[in-house]
Parts: sequence; C-alpha cells; structure tokens
Amino acid sequence: MIKVAILGYGTIGSGVYEILTNNQDFIAQEVGQKIEVKYILDLREFPGSPIEKLLVHDYQVIVQDPEVDVVIEAMGGEHPAYDFVKAALLAGKSVTTSNKAVVAAFGSELLEIAKSKQVHFQFEASVGGGIPIIRPLNSSLTAGPIREIAGILNGTTNYILTKMAKEGKTYEDALKQAQALGYAERDPSADVDGFDTCRKIAILASLATRRFVDYKDVDTKGIRSITDCDIALSAKLGYAIKLFGSCQIKPEGTAVCVRPVVIDQTHPLYAVNDVYNGFLVRSDVTDDLMFYGSGAGKLPTASAVVADIVEIAKNPNKTVMMGWSSQKLELLDQEMESLSYFVRLSGICTQDELEAFGAKDFVTREGVPGCALISKPMTKSQLQQCLDKVDNVCQTLALVQ
Repeated sequence: MIKVAILGYGTIGSGVYEILTNNQDFIAQEVGQKIEVKYILDLREFPGSPIEKLLVHDYQVIVQDPEVDVVIEAMGGEHPAYDFVKAALLAGKSVTTSNKAVVAAFGSELLEIAKSKQVHFQFEASVGGGIPIIRPLNSSLTAGPIREIAGILNGTTNYILTKMAKEGKTYEDALKQAQALGYAERDPSADVDGFDTCRKIAILASLATRRFVDYKDVDTKGIRSITDCDIALSAKLGYAIKLFGSCQIKPEGTAVCVRPVVIDQTHPLYAVNDVYNGFLVRSDVTDDLMFYGSGAGKLPTASAVVADIVEIAKNPNKTVMMGWSSQKLELLDQEMESLSYFVRLSGICTQDELEAFGAKDFVTREGVPGCALISKPMTKSQLQQCLDKVDNVCQTLALVQ
C-alpha cells in the first residue's frame, strides 16, 4: 500500500482526494497496489466531513511519518509551499505539485534534491491543468530538438478576449463577468498582466531547452491595454487577438516572451476560445503538434496530479529523470526579430502613414473610431521609427504565423 498526504484542501486538494477515493479500485489495478490518503493538511476544520479524521494542522506530523510515501502539494503560492515541498524531498518522500509558482522559481533546486534522495518531483499539473504537456515534453518528444512552443496558457485571459470578440464586450465588462463566474480573482493581476502565463512558459522553455529559464527574465505584457476597438478592427482584417506565451529556440539562442498577438484563421490556436488552453509544439521530427483542453478546474487539474502519483507508484526506489539542469539560460534579445504588426490609429490613415508602415491599405468599421492596418515585416527598432513619425497610433500587436 502507498500512503499519501495532501497539503491544502482547496479546489485542487479536494479534487485529488475525490479522485483517489472514488476511483480507488481502478487506480489500484493500474498501479498494482492500493493508494490511501493518510493525512490532509489544512488550517481549517471540517466538522462532520469524511476527511475530518485525516486532518492535521502541523506539517511536521507528515514529514516525520515514515509511512508517508508521497506528498501532494496543492496549497498555491511560493511560501510556505516551497518550504514544505523541500522538507518532504529531504525526508525522502516523493512530491507532486500543481504549483507553477514553486516550480518556476525553485524547480532547479527541488529537482536536484529529488535526484540526490532518489525520489520523485513531479509537476504535470503546474502547466495546462488537465492537459498532458509536461510528460510529453520530457519523454515523448525527445527524438529531435524542439524549435518552438506557443501557447494560450491562461484560461481567464482567453475567456475575457473571447467575450470581447464574440459578444462585443469591453475589457472591463468581460473581466467583471469572469470574476462573477469565478474564472478571475478579485485581484486579477496574475492573469491579466501575464504573470501566470509567464511562469508557465518559463517551465515549458526550461523543459524544451533542458536549462533553467528564469521567469523574471521573460519579457511579459498582459491584456489590460486591449480594447473593444482593437478586437473589432482586428476581426475586420480577419484576425483574432490572443495572449501567447512563446518560446522560440534558434541556432543563435532562445527567445521567450508573453504578449498579446494577432493570428489568422490558419493558425492552429485560432479556434481555442473561452477558458480552454492550447499548446502548439514544433520540432524537426514531428512538425506541428497540438495539445488542447481544459487548462484549469477542480477535476481536470486533479487528474494530472493523480497521474503523477501513478507514475511515482510505478517507479519505486528510483527517480524518473525529468526537468532541467540548474544552469541558467540567457535569453535572446528579440530586438532583431522581424514581424508584421497590427496597427490601430485613432483617425483615418493618410497616404504618408500607409507608406510609413509599408501597408497596402487600411480598414474601418461602422461604429468603431479610427482605422487599422497590417504593417510590412519589421524589427522593433524599425517599428519604433514608424511610431516616431505617426502620432495617432493607439495600439500595435505582433502578427504571429
């Protein structure tokens, strides 16, 4: 029998308990032995609940119990989650976590500890919720180098942009609706400012390059500046606006960024809407691969955690190698990247402005002030030169193929 402890009985922790309890026989057949929850750590009391007898408030009870084989971290935030995970690994217990903040900030250290103690540190649920992406990047896609990962990694921002596009809502109204439905927090900064996506793409980039990509080095821009006018005029041009986390691995270096972009209907991620996530992985040997599904939610995310537990249970007394080295990867400066841009102006475009951006034409839309165009390919410095010549530009967004 494998005994586990769950840290945190919130959305994810309760989902893990539910799956382990309701699917106990199925999981036992898969693993070859029963998995039992021995402890649940939480500050709260749950009188009358089935978990009442499992509840503990002192983490040391779990760390010091030799019967606990696996610790499931579902607390969220960096601290004390990191401290608890580290203590568990040092005590010779395997750990699985859904915590992107801990993995992005401390993954290198925790992977090294797991290796030294011959235990597991698994984190499938930290990116993409129930979408399997970590394990494929670590094992299934190793026949050739990965060249690009692009993804819609945050369901909240994707929901907001979808509501703006499909229902004509303003950013403010779409955000309020997301908050009312529980998709966005009262303080939505982590989502709408791109910080959540930043940590996730840093984890994926670390896996793809096998070196530590520090999320603090990732150029990050969120969606607060996106307006209903941007949405309407980009749609008139045949484009959708999405928040992308992107990692491009080139011979000269690796570029990682988070930014709102425009994509057309031929792009594989064009149809990823609402709270869904999508990942596009390009490599020399597989061409384009798409991963799509629910990027959050109680049971989808908990299912990824349970998959980690099954992986750990199937590989006792050894560490399944995954992750990246502690060597930090210096990211490529993207100033020389040549892209076309969606450009929105507050007024009607003049011939001089068209020529400045190398555009053939511009579009307008009834009821929407100003106009929009698609520029010729240019670097950021060349774009800035154009912006210096034109004083009524309201928005610029990179066009991604």
